Amino acid sequence: MDTIANYTLLKDHALEFGAVAFGVCDVREEKKGFALAPEILEGLDYAVAFAVGLSPKILADIVDHPTRLYFHHYKQANALIDSIAMRLTALIQKEGFSALPIPASQIVDWEKQTGHLSHKHIAQKAGIGWIGRSNIIVNRKQGAYIRLGTILTDMPLSVDTASAFGCGECRACIAPCPAGAIKESPADFDHQGCFEKLKYFQKQRYVDQFICGICVKACRGKKGEAF
Repeated sequence: MDTIANYTLLKDHALEFGAVAFGVCDVREEKKGFALAPEILEGLDYAVAFAVGLSPKILADIVDHPTRLYFHHYKQANALIDSIAMRLTALIQKEGFSALPIPASQIVDWEKQTGHLSHKHIAQKAGIGWIGRSNIIVNRKQGAYIRLGTILTDMPLSVDTASAFGCGECRACIAPCPAGAIKESPADFDHQGCFEKLKYFQKQRYVDQFICGICVKACRGKKGEAF
């Protein structure tokens, strides 16, 4: 089985469908931590990760709280991710393999704010980007102006090299954070402080979901010369 040809097939279609970044990783070790039944995961040893881009103009509208414009854009980005995932799943199945598309934004544990798996940890291992000081994925070209999708599959694929931490001297996301949650190291990120601020934003009726976007706006990547 030509793992490189399979990789190229999926990558080419992902980019054609609207993705801006693509990668693959082996998840045999990570599967035990997924919130999915073992029998469903059997044989699905590869994760296809991809990202769609966010609009700089919409993010520019955010000042000190999330906006309705951003909330709508966030939902539409998730819809595009799910659409790409479904189309890639159909392609994988057409080639005779199994695929499990993971919803772009679906919480299965509200207390811990976790989904079926961590899209960002998959994306980091698949080389799409690193987990920045803001606790979100940062892509070298797109910065944090992306959202992520994941498909689990048994299709044999070549894999990418995991991304190393790349924020360097950039600390553009620290000062704007309204919760003061972002620290020097991603390991020190204040998850609870961030979540409390998200709940406050929702309570104020700025948006109807626990989102912010302020640290995303601050991290433009190579195009925006943030780092």
